[in-house]
Amino acid sequence: MRNSVRHSQPCSLIFALDGTGSRHCTRADSEASEDEGASDILSHCSSASENVSVAEEGSGNDTQDFLSAQEQREDKLKEDIDNITEKSTKTRVTALGSLRLSLSSQVLSDFLAERRVTLTDALERCLKKGKDEEQSLAATVLSLLCIQLGSGPEGEEVFHCLKPILISILTDSSAGLTARQSCATALGLCCFIAAADVEDLISCLGILEGILTMLYSENNGTPPSQQGLVCCAIQSWALLLTICPASHVKKMLESHLPRLSGVLACEFVSLRIAAGESLALLYELARDLDEDFYSEDTDTLCVTLKQLATDSNKYRAKTDRRKQRSIFRDVLHYIESSEFQEETIKFGLEVMYVDSWACRRTYSSFKEALGSGVRHHLQYNEVLRDIFSLGPPLVLDAAAIKASKISRVEKHMFNSAAFKARTKARNRVRDKRADIL
Repeated sequence: MRNSVRHSQPCSLIFALDGTGSRHCTRADSEASEDEGASDILSHCSSASENVSVAEEGSGNDTQDFLSAQEQREDKLKEDIDNITEKSTKTRVTALGSLRLSLSSQVLSDFLAERRVTLTDALERCLKKGKDEEQSLAATVLSLLCIQLGSGPEGEEVFHCLKPILISILTDSSAGLTARQSCATALGLCCFIAAADVEDLISCLGILEGILTMLYSENNGTPPSQQGLVCCAIQSWALLLTICPASHVKKMLESHLPRLSGVLACEFVSLRIAAGESLALLYELARDLDEDFYSEDTDTLCVTLKQLATDSNKYRAKTDRRKQRSIFRDVLHYIESSEFQEETIKFGLEVMYVDSWACRRTYSSFKEALGSGVRHHLQYNEVLRDIFSLGPPLVLDAAAIKASKISRVEKHMFNSAAFKARTKARNRVRDKRADIL
């Protein structure tokens, strides 16, 4: 069920392999997390991966160094897993944070598959007995664990074991808000990856839908005090909609399309954006079912979207205004013309085009979970490569990697030529302006 639905919403993919060393110009993903700790681990892991290719040239010492570094990383992971069961809350929280960085920046599926029972039991105790911060970290590590294990028997077992606890914390009004937000995100992501049947999917959608119903019922659509929680619930709900059967999508359209528009009037910018992106996704799913889909509220919705796309109120932060205008321009353009503003994601020697709202929601969910490690996982994690139809991980030799890199001299010459061309173009514009004056 899940694979068939995913294939109906594919991401356009181009593998940018060029033996001549030329590079394709792509737009960088500016919203990737800049977590320093994760970046350090990721760069260390990436350099270790490159050492494998170098070792093939005949350097036995490099091979030995790589294996030694790998053993050290595994020893650190074992220590972190053991520390999750310690009595000290500080020790458990530190270990969970370390695991979060390791799992988000490295592909450790084989290592984790052998220890999934131990790690699952430890995460269960942290979720049941821990406080707000510990529960939040445990839910995040659970999401990363499912990303590593995938939709096979191991991932399904972990999801079924911890799903009731996630739901219990999410629906407990006395639980910490940070923990509830992380549980809402984890429930959506883990269900997306590891749900074995439609019943699991529908039940998780129902739980998240309950949070949305709470939003609709308070003050005619103004956000409740738990704005961050509702924002996480909407994003997870939208993620699961991308793999819903058509019959359930029709019910969601009838129930949420009219009421979700009211959320656009709230003051919380992240909640407005989440609602706007979800509306665009609902229209996309509706048009997949019926090309001539039209809602009676479309004209009114477009008026609201135009106001948000041109919002210049000074009481909003400049970054919030800029982000809001950019996203709502895309939402308005799609609802009016059914045209999606394509995004380009580059990782390694490959390029992926995000060309639908369903694919954008899916990529955003994994990017938020993996942070700066998302590109590394797109290169080497078979779970993500299967979800985005990337095929098996590429195996490159040292010559291909070397050919893809631009030397410092070539980079300097390219920048100099671009600077000269830009200066000439600007001078021509200045000359024309002088003539007019």
